[in-house]
Amino acid sequence: PTSSIIILASDDTRSWKQVHQFGVALRDTRDPHFLEFRDKLFVYTGTWSSGDRSLSPSEYDLNLHLGYAAWSEDGETWHSPVMLEGTFGHYIWRANTFAGRAFLCGRRKLEFEVRPRGEGRRVESLMLESEDGLIWRKRAVFQEIEGDETAFQFETDGKIVAIGRRGRANAQLLQARPPYDRWERHDLGRYIGGPLLVRWGNRYVVGGRKTVGGNGPKTSMYWLVGHQLHEFAELPSGGDTSYPGFIELSPTKAVMSWYSSHKTDENGKPITAIYMAELEIAE
Repeated sequence: PTSSIIILASDDTRSWKQVHQFGVALRDTRDPHFLEFRDKLFVYTGTWSSGDRSLSPSEYDLNLHLGYAAWSEDGETWHSPVMLEGTFGHYIWRANTFAGRAFLCGRRKLEFEVRPRGEGRRVESLMLESEDGLIWRKRAVFQEIEGDETAFQFETDGKIVAIGRRGRANAQLLQARPPYDRWERHDLGRYIGGPLLVRWGNRYVVGGRKTVGGNGPKTSMYWLVGHQLHEFAELPSGGDTSYPGFIELSPTKAVMSWYSSHKTDENGKPITAIYMAELEIAE
């Protein structure tokens, strides 16, 4: 319940200053994500109900999860915490926009089962829809079972391309056209934790945590070509690591961020920190 979301700003991606910080009383706030929508910058966060103490993972109750937001029109003055109507019982995650509406990934227990606590196989991933970024309703179901963190993009005709984590199993490529009632799913052959999906020029970039190769967890980046992933970068990372962020600067240059705990202090204790990298495509 003492956790909080800190929003940092930079003009050059090297020097950063804190512009806002917020928490939610009696709740564990985590997993923040940005969304630019209707001339506002939103920061969405999921929150576990914790009361006045820290919970063990065995006590997490997905049915009591609730989404909150901070938003700003200028990046300096912020409004928060704002409860997101329609998200109770949903673990919210990445969001996107299309045709003047916002869409948010939220996962929940099938029929809001009371037991078990935590997250199991009987979890579905939904796409929630909003006209103002604050009030949400169900639009479609991404995954009918084993739902998890999902990142999605809209193509110009409204088609959705998404990367869905499946717990510790292989991630899936998800595709659907309006009205999003029929989905194609393709096994990507590897686990991806905290997936990212963005466009870079005319290509799709996928990022997230991998656990292959015998070197422990690493944050990696891939090209998505058809239904296959082609790794192009393994970032300095390890331990608890993932949640890549990505900003396209040009069709050949970009900057990205990720968190990792691969470094230690003088006492050998892992240091969790945010890292950044400049990416360039060599023609």
